[in-house]
Amino acid sequence: VCAYWPVGNEPGSPALLDGLVRRGCRVLLPVVGAAAVALDWAEYTGAGSLRAGPLGLLEPTGPRLGRAAIAAAVLVLVPALAVDRRGTRLGRGGGHYDRTLPLASPGTPLVAIVRDDEVLASLPAQPHDVPVTAALTPRRGLLPLHY
Repeated sequence: VCAYWPVGNEPGSPALLDGLVRRGCRVLLPVVGAAAVALDWAEYTGAGSLRAGPLGLLEPTGPRLGRAAIAAAVLVLVPALAVDRRGTRLGRGGGHYDRTLPLASPGTPLVAIVRDDEVLASLPAQPHDVPVTAALTPRRGLLPLHY
């Protein structure tokens, strides 16, 4: 499972990551370079294995697995500020996920974790945007999106 460590009040949960690890899932978290390139990945083994990276985000300290590691994921959990019913995802504008999501294997669920009020009717889309397949919200649960 490719996932992320939430920043500030961003939706997502360290408890979710720890629960996946306890269930025997291999959890990969992004390692962000300074340039807007595809994300590298490293294995998450617990909060104690994290350190602040160059952009101040917590990242695993283990070996880097390369950008293509996302292709082996059976599920990709992505951060988002909002999503729409077509799967358009609004990120933070760094472009890292726009360059990374195309490397996931076709058919892999791409799930944005958002608050209930962050699922919108429509968002502007760019040609390079990769739609997410579902949104996960606290009250409505898993919402399939149609693109």
